[in-house]
Amino acid sequence: MQAGGARVAVHVRAPRVGGRKLYYLASAIARLQDETGAWAVVNDRADVALASGARGVQLTSRSLAASDVTTFAPDLWVGASVHSSQDAQVAKAGGARWIVAGHATSDNSEGDVDRGTAFIERLAADPTAPIIAIGGVRPEDVSRLVAAGAYGVAVIRGVWNTSDAGAAVIEYLSAHGTPGGR
Repeated sequence: MQAGGARVAVHVRAPRVGGRKLYYLASAIARLQDETGAWAVVNDRADVALASGARGVQLTSRSLAASDVTTFAPDLWVGASVHSSQDAQVAKAGGARWIVAGHATSDNSEGDVDRGTAFIERLAADPTAPIIAIGGVRPEDVSRLVAAGAYGVAVIRGVWNTSDAGAAVIEYLSAHGTPGGR
């Protein structure tokens, strides 16, 4: 993780794990924040993020609203996962400090779910919160997404499903270039 430093966040996501185990896992990762420069961000659970010392929480469509979390935890960095421009507007208005925009690599929109590079471009047109692109992102997709306005990318399988996670992280960071793509 040292290679990424502040350019890397470890997203603690374990939806089938109870609160106690999630707290212990998040706490172990959060203790490494100062040493590595990477951020610990807990998925969905603002209570666990606060208790563990994580720097942030990533809210989903089933989570508390960003406006609720920023009311009781004003110092906790709050991000929100969105699948439409309307979701992004609500999250930003509620105090979300970054937006994770789903389905970034598929240009086939379905119903009220926006997708693809055009979605990233629409969200990035409002610079009030950085956009993190997610959804099947491979290293070769990174420059296109950054050019569309994404501040960064989030990956799961691109790191998780490899034999050398550290090398995969470095490959994504190298594809990204400078922080914020600028």
